[in-house]
Amino acid sequence: MASGSKEPQVYQALALPEQALENGGVEILRLGIIDDELYVSALPAFKAPAQWGEVLAEATQRLGAIYAAQKTGLSKKDVTVQIAEAYVTELGASPLKAKAVTKSKPTKSRTPTKSRTAAKPAARRKKR
Repeated sequence: MASGSKEPQVYQALALPEQALENGGVEILRLGIIDDELYVSALPAFKAPAQWGEVLAEATQRLGAIYAAQKTGLSKKDVTVQIAEAYVTELGASPLKAKAVTKSKPTKSRTPTKSRTAAKPAARRKKR
């Protein structure tokens, strides 16, 4: 580049999903890396910011499936766990260390306890 002019740069954007082209929709998050820096564009799409946790969890699981499908030698679960561990570490949490499982004798309780069948799992949101 002796003339000092810059060649035009190309941003390599991902293609829209076919379902978006057919049915419409709304993009809520876009990430890009430019000159080794992460750029984020987001739409505050949820009333409760905690709903982003659900979106990020599902995105993590889908990334696990993408890596596993590309025959990286990693399973979906392996990738998902690696991403989740890096995520919480970046947020400042300490990595979890495996605890040794010890067997202990059950203690007798004088008060009645609830049946395990009485507790029902929380309803999960519908997967897309």
